[in-house]
Amino acid sequence: MEILGIRIPTVIHDIDSVRCEGCHEAISGQPMRVSILDVVATEAPPSWATASPINPGPHQFHPDAAHVRAWMRRAGYLFCRKSAVREIMRPVPILIGDTAWGLCDGAHRDDHEFVPA
Repeated sequence: MEILGIRIPTVIHDIDSVRCEGCHEAISGQPMRVSILDVVATEAPPSWATASPINPGPHQFHPDAAHVRAWMRRAGYLFCRKSAVREIMRPVPILIGDTAWGLCDGAHRDDHEFVPA
């Protein structure tokens, strides 16, 4: 690499690598991006004083859905078995002791069936 006529011997392709949040390996090519977005916006803006329970992303993965589900498993999310892994996943609060979160693509109209991711 050369900047302003000065040769800089360095490896620059490793600096630009994107890591999969499922397996933490470098992603070659276009990553699959998943965002967690609610269907309806809240009435009031979120407070900066409290942390959001879910990071909306976008999260980046290898194109295989197993990488997304591995990330969900580690984060403690449940997965709706009536849905598929898509670019936009919907958060669903589940009351099991403390509030847990399930993720669904929202493409079905009947009740959710949450299972461990």
